[in-house]
Amino acid sequence: MTSSKLRTLLLSVLLVLTTSLSLHSQSTYGTVDGSVVDPSGAAVTDAKVTLTNTGTQEKHTLTTGGEGSYQFVNVIPGEYRLDIEKSGFKHFGRTNVVAQVQQDTHIDAALTVGELSETVEVTAETPLLQAETSSLGQVVDARKANELPLNGRNIFNLITVSPAAVAQGGSGGSPVGQNPFSWGNYQVGGSFANQGAEYLDGQPLNIGYINLPIIIPTQDSINEYKVQTNNQGAEWGKFSGGIVNLSTKSGTNNWHGSAYEYFRNKVLNTNEYFQAVPVKKRPEELAAAVVAEPVRAPTRRPCDQGQDFLLRQLGAVPAENGSA
Repeated sequence: MTSSKLRTLLLSVLLVLTTSLSLHSQSTYGTVDGSVVDPSGAAVTDAKVTLTNTGTQEKHTLTTGGEGSYQFVNVIPGEYRLDIEKSGFKHFGRTNVVAQVQQDTHIDAALTVGELSETVEVTAETPLLQAETSSLGQVVDARKANELPLNGRNIFNLITVSPAAVAQGGSGGSPVGQNPFSWGNYQVGGSFANQGAEYLDGQPLNIGYINLPIIIPTQDSINEYKVQTNNQGAEWGKFSGGIVNLSTKSGTNNWHGSAYEYFRNKVLNTNEYFQAVPVKKRPEELAAAVVAEPVRAPTRRPCDQGQDFLLRQLGAVPAENGSA
């Protein structure tokens, strides 16, 4: 093989490896890790660690390494249970282990000497401090993402829940009939608007033309999301603005759903004391229903959703005298 062909082959291999690492690093999953020690503080090796999703009962199992550490990567955001077993020690169980998008959940375990049939049950809140990264951001959990009222159900409007995000002109309102150039019009972390990026389950939503997001995900399909404001990692190096990582619902073993209706009419409008002219707002009604059925699969169950969406704008804007 000639030197030029060898050089070409090496460059090709390097390109493939670099691309693979880059794709793997831009993940919207969470991580659960920690260390296992005995009562003296010494590392416990070869302990069986099991992470169980409480919604789907999907299990992941591994053993601790030479330093007693373990790490679960690419963990779907949700609530989990952590179980640790080692011969000569009591069974260790930890509930309420919450994995979040682009967050590291660190859980250390101290085993107690005893029979494996005995169980030490630990119930505690998931640590909030992210000591493994210098990146700044805020996770918006499922309750806020689904229950905060939005006129038009535009999930991007909740970016401003993060204290470092400021909405610019035209970024609010319903996706129906809205100017698509304003969908990503947010200033995050002091940057210019439209200088960030939006990802849905790890897939970029922005196109090359002035970095526009091409789709607004349905609010009811979002489980949670994170707005990274400053000190992003190297995998987000080409963006000067914030990074919005949206994670969809993964589904559970049970049927579940939701329904909502927003109704606005002039008879419900209020007026300020010193304002003589009544408030002028177009009557509007927004309603939808979402049903998610369980998919019968051995482990992972995607959230198979169906939604009917209705947006009605009725009548004209009230005249100056308050009549329509």
